[in-house]
Amino acid sequence: MVTLYRPVNSVELKLVRDSGWKRFPPRLEQQPIFYPVLNLEYAIEINKWNFSSYGEGFILEFDIRKKYLDLFEVQNVGDKYHNEYWIPAIELEEFNNNIIGIIRLV
Repeated sequence: MVTLYRPVNSVELKLVRDSGWKRFPPRLEQQPIFYPVLNLEYAIEINKWNFSSYGEGFILEFDIRKKYLDLFEVQNVGDKYHNEYWIPAIELEEFNNNIIGIIRLV
């Protein structure tokens, strides 16, 4: 099991809540990847960017099966702790199927 984080806005938060805290919503057409991050520090940093852009931001935490996650490579996109997974949008349903328990609001 691996714990990941996902910064979201209020629209995405509502969709996750509406799923019973079990699933992330499908990506929009212009969003080809879903990118959960590996650490809270990076999630907080992204959340600050979202807050300055949208006036709001939330962080979700969730656990996922390591065996499934091992199908994807960790991507570093900046500083040494800016690590995330790039999950193709077409894989999001299977990604959701591998979430363990519920998605939690941090």
